[in-house]
This record gives sequence, structure tokens and C-alpha cells, in this order.
Amino acid sequence: MELVWVAAAGGGLLVLLGLFVIRRRSGDASASERAHEAAQEREPPVDVGDTVTLGVTEFTDHHSGERVAVGKVEGFVVFTEDVPDGLAEGDAIRATVTSFNRDRTSADAQFVERA
Repeated sequence: MELVWVAAAGGGLLVLLGLFVIRRRSGDASASERAHEAAQEREPPVDVGDTVTLGVTEFTDHHSGERVAVGKVEGFVVFTEDVPDGLAEGDAIRATVTSFNRDRTSADAQFVERA
């Protein structure tokens, strides 16, 4: 009988832990959604033609299949093309803004030099 109570208590704890994890993940998603909505409502801190300095936070593949450096200027995402092979996350670079995405929530840029 005691074994049944222990099993039931353990099962209850697992259910509570599962609910906590699910709630936490949905909170992260809504924070991301709020950040995206805020980005849509503000003016970008850069203009086409600006040369900016940014830190590389990660690399991703561009729709062209090219490796692109991702960085931010005042929280605004900038995707930089034509980055050299030796560039790594954490490196500072200078890039010239060439265009914005449709909603102006991110920009594309061309690599200029290491900063």
C-alpha cells in the first residue's frame, strides 16, 4: 500500500514538473513575439548606405546558400554577406547596410572589414 502512495506522489511531481516546463517554454515564445512586435513598431537605427560596426553573434545560411554573419545594432538584426572564412562568433566587423526586409525589422549588409 505504501508503494502505491509513493508511486502516486512521484507521478504527481512529474505532472507538475511537466506543466512548469510547458508554461516556461510558452513564456519564452510570447517574449519573442513581443520583441518582434516591438521591432515592427520602431524605426530602424540604421539607414541604407550606413556603415555600421557590429559584433557577430552567429552565422546562418542565406536564402542564396551563402554563409551570412548575424549581428545587432541597438538590438536591430543585421545580416552581413560576403564575410571572410576566418571570421568567428564574437568578432567585430564593419558592414554597409544595403537593404531592409519587407517589414523593416532587419537589414542586409555587405562586409567591409574587421573592426
